[in-house]
Amino acid sequence: MRYQNKVKEKLDIKEEDGNLLLNHDSFNPEHIFECGQCFNFTKEEDGSYTAVFLDKIINLKNTTDGILIKNVSLDDFYDVFYDYFDLGVDYRQIKEQLSTNQTLNLAKDYGYGIRILNQELFETVISFIISANNQIPRIKNSVRIISERYGSFLGNYKEKSYYSFPDPRTLAKVDPKELREFARVGFRDERIVKASQMIADGYLDFESDMALSTEELKKKLMAMPGIGPKVADCILLFAYHRRETFPVDVWIKRVMETLFIGYEVDKKLVDDYGRKFFGKNAGYAQQYLFYYGREEKIGK
Repeated sequence: MRYQNKVKEKLDIKEEDGNLLLNHDSFNPEHIFECGQCFNFTKEEDGSYTAVFLDKIINLKNTTDGILIKNVSLDDFYDVFYDYFDLGVDYRQIKEQLSTNQTLNLAKDYGYGIRILNQELFETVISFIISANNQIPRIKNSVRIISERYGSFLGNYKEKSYYSFPDPRTLAKVDPKELREFARVGFRDERIVKASQMIADGYLDFESDMALSTEELKKKLMAMPGIGPKVADCILLFAYHRRETFPVDVWIKRVMETLFIGYEVDKKLVDDYGRKFFGKNAGYAQQYLFYYGREEKIGK
């Protein structure tokens, strides 16, 4: 259950010594994986990033020659990771549209290599239920443990073992107390299991859900346990390709109050302001502002 672009244009990518080398001016693994949008990755000692998606293990590193990509074939990159890294979208055009605002121009230059990942629906739902009132290192740890205990072994890479994220039916049968004890998910334990049961029973259907308006789909998501406005917006943005959404967490609230609004307001007002101000590109703006704000500690 994931977003797929029907047309895949040819990239500036080539195979060298069993690896791939991608040249792209809007692609930086550090920016992509450090902007709070996903949790199933590892930062390696050499500065590269190893991620798992659809049972594939990929390693990426920014080099002076381009993006060095290891552990996947050229065919797999096009079949699986082209859509994952949103490579069917022209980010140069989006950044040009956003650059009319001086503040956002600074943010998009700072995080020039961000790309919004098109993630698998079920893993995104569970990951962001875990993210509520939580910190990224703890979220990543919980996602890792859930994958190790209930997913399938995929292989070893750089002396680490990697596992797939479990399917809804598997996680629906897990005792919530077990999740709390081993995965350290706290009060989210029952919510995770109940949400998994709903998805296993067909409550979410990616293809038919895509036909719903963003407002309708958000209401549907928020009827699930553990999903409030912010978590719903994250699922809409990162799984359903709804780029007009504007998830508001602590960092975005601080950034918007400091750089745009000028005073402290309710989260709902920040959400409304972001969607109205940035329009169809609100999701892209959110990612640039999140990365810029958190890295530069704006408003803290």
